[in-house]
Amino acid sequence: MTLKLGMVGGGQGAFIGGVHRTAARLDGRWQLVAGAFSSDPQRAATSAAEFGIAPDRAYANFAQMALAEAARPDRIDAVAIVTPNHLHAAVATAFLRAGIPVICDKPMTATLAEAEALAALARETAMTFVLTQTYTGYPMVREARAIIARGDIGEVRHVQVEYLQDWLAGPVEQSGQKQAVWRTDPLLSGAGGCIADIGTHAANLATFVTGLPVQYVLADLTAFEPGRRLDDNASVLLRFASGAKGMIWASQITPGTKNALGLRIAGSRGGLAWQQENPDLLEVTLLGEATRLLRRGDGLTAAAARIPAGHPEGYLEAFATLYSDAADLLERGATGCPELVGCVLADALDGLAGMRFIDACVRSSQAGGRWLST
Repeated sequence: MTLKLGMVGGGQGAFIGGVHRTAARLDGRWQLVAGAFSSDPQRAATSAAEFGIAPDRAYANFAQMALAEAARPDRIDAVAIVTPNHLHAAVATAFLRAGIPVICDKPMTATLAEAEALAALARETAMTFVLTQTYTGYPMVREARAIIARGDIGEVRHVQVEYLQDWLAGPVEQSGQKQAVWRTDPLLSGAGGCIADIGTHAANLATFVTGLPVQYVLADLTAFEPGRRLDDNASVLLRFASGAKGMIWASQITPGTKNALGLRIAGSRGGLAWQQENPDLLEVTLLGEATRLLRRGDGLTAAAARIPAGHPEGYLEAFATLYSDAADLLERGATGCPELVGCVLADALDGLAGMRFIDACVRSSQAGGRWLST
């Protein structure tokens, strides 16, 4: 069964829109049939034509699209929201109220208040809401989660996550580069810069793999680039509800790094490590035993894949896994991930947890580094 997808944002030249479109069609589960691709009507129309959208389903704005699609007998099965952060709440609200499921890029909203209202609306409307936490789609990340859930490495004691990039190491936003302009503008991005853009991925990875919620944070957020209004480097200490501890270093000003996301977990009986830039491998060490290097495709229980071992799967495939999972959710008529055994998609409550993490980190840093609850 092919599901019909709509999209808001992601017009010509937009990075994440292209990622979502590619991921959605990779497994043949979705077909893009409608969209409001830009706040500029001309660019929206040009983008729609380029993407093969019929003229009557190319919309000038998202509000018009939500109402029109809800009234169609062949309405879209879900809408993908790939706008800058400040529009997420308004767009998601319009479609949830129109009775249309939502697939939203992270973070869920620009502010915590918006996230609380949106999570309440998702619960009230009983509509499916999926948050695309990309790295949870990697096979070996899911294998790591299964290993910890089985108790193989014992009780989790410490979690270390690094997410390092260098693309904001200079005053990129002053050149007019689109991605840099909105990500460094608090009116478009929200109160968090690096901590919201990639720090939330790091926090989500820590909680997804361990199954442990973050209870307290102590954060030091810095804008190293002169004149930059939002943080470009974040150092965060974590305390989990279980008593485990953790650390996150998220940076977008670290020369020599591109997308260096790495996870290391210490347990009472062993540990594991994973690197996004070499995603098909998972290092597992049990106390008293030699380190094992697990490889995707070696018959592992959680590491499902599309292609044989030795043919790397990466970022687009991980994103596609989320879209395939979302298709499963909708085809089975479920309104939320908890209704399906084994479902691991992030939902509105996970999105709210992410916004609470950002808010607590910003407030902790502004207070000079204090432990605050998430």
